[in-house]
Amino acid sequence: MKTLEYSSISSISGPLLVVEGVKDAAYGEVVEVTGPDGKRRRGQVLDTHEGRAVVQVYEGTTGLDTRGTRVRFTGETVKFGVGLELLGRIFDGKGEPVDGSPPPIPEEKRDVYGSPLNPASREYPSEFIQTGISAIDGMNTLVRGQKLPIFSASGLPHNQLAAQIARQAKIPGKEEEFAVVFAGMGLTHAEATFFRSEFERTGALERTIMFLNLASDPAIERILTPRLALTSAEYLAFDQNMHVLVILTDMTNYAEALREISAARSEVPGRRGYPGYLYTDLATIYERAGRVRGKKGSITQMPILTMPGDDITHPVPDLSGYITEGQILLDRELHHKGIYPPINVLPSLSRLMKDGVGPGKTREDHMELSNQLYAAYAEGRDLRALVAVVGQEALTERDRRYLEFAERFEREFVNQGLYENRELEQTLALGWKLLRLLPESELKRVRPELIRKYLKGETAQNSTSSSSGSG
Repeated sequence: MKTLEYSSISSISGPLLVVEGVKDAAYGEVVEVTGPDGKRRRGQVLDTHEGRAVVQVYEGTTGLDTRGTRVRFTGETVKFGVGLELLGRIFDGKGEPVDGSPPPIPEEKRDVYGSPLNPASREYPSEFIQTGISAIDGMNTLVRGQKLPIFSASGLPHNQLAAQIARQAKIPGKEEEFAVVFAGMGLTHAEATFFRSEFERTGALERTIMFLNLASDPAIERILTPRLALTSAEYLAFDQNMHVLVILTDMTNYAEALREISAARSEVPGRRGYPGYLYTDLATIYERAGRVRGKKGSITQMPILTMPGDDITHPVPDLSGYITEGQILLDRELHHKGIYPPINVLPSLSRLMKDGVGPGKTREDHMELSNQLYAAYAEGRDLRALVAVVGQEALTERDRRYLEFAERFEREFVNQGLYENRELEQTLALGWKLLRLLPESELKRVRPELIRKYLKGETAQNSTSSSSGSG
């Protein structure tokens, strides 16, 4: 492919170069910048208009000047080499290895921006993924091919939760077909060290591809990081027939980088300074999850995003909610009570849960048990607010049972150890055990035959399962 080189640089500002007199430069095109010292750096075209191109340099512009710097336009977009050798490796936000091993030999190179998936070729997600976390598996089940984000906030343990899901997630009975692609965006050095050491120490890295973009890295790398991860995931899922879980953290950092680049391009800002195309841009990431008809593999996404000021109406969680199929909401009040993971199951929702549970998928009682637990916990939470006004003495015996249920639901069902991996059977058994706190007449969301089978007929088994699942 023909490449063109220019030395007509009119200005340098921060990580940006402005090149004049450029012919046929394309948005997203890869460029090679050679400084006065002969050192080469990589960059990408951010904007092009009337012969002028704005280039962001990955490594920064320190040491460059307008006279001795040359910019070569390669005519290609960003590509990443994919292959099975990526598994067990750690890369930076540009896709270069940072684990001390030589670069993997790719089987082919693919455009990181991917290609749109024909909606007619999509297959509806309907199969269960076990995370080992009761509040997710029991109440807001993750389904293969789903996009289920975790809404968190500053100071909440979303990083620990992300690492735990990456360690524990599996397809029951088909563990060998499962892989994890982890992309960290805008991480501090402490966060990157945590994720790296956690994956290496627990052995989870063997089936994982990691991309770690640091907060000190250029914003343009933060835009690339999730796309590198998804390009790798698409290869594993649709070429190697694997079921892939993609964890993206933190999408708010990604959106901040998008806002920074938008400002550098002098675009008209939208809501809270974010570009008007934020929704579309997020969709280009989220919509790369799913299943393809005729393909065995699947891509499931769990994006994690922090809500500035605990504001769920902030543009990033707000728009993410429109694109994805539900949300897992972390709660500051539960966190202060020492509950881990502090998942508030009431505002949390998995819109595809009903399609991924039930006979032949999980268990016949799963959906009805979940509905009953939800209703009982909601009533117990409402009664807490009432107690604050009238005092506990004014409550009936029935009310006191619901109060106890809510407390034990948080302490025994939602709460679990950072390294506690619960099988689905343990989660369901624990749910039935908690329902024994309530009169049978209150269990109106579960069929009588399920009550007879799981609440009465399996009491001894439930006690054994719950005791073996603790610790």
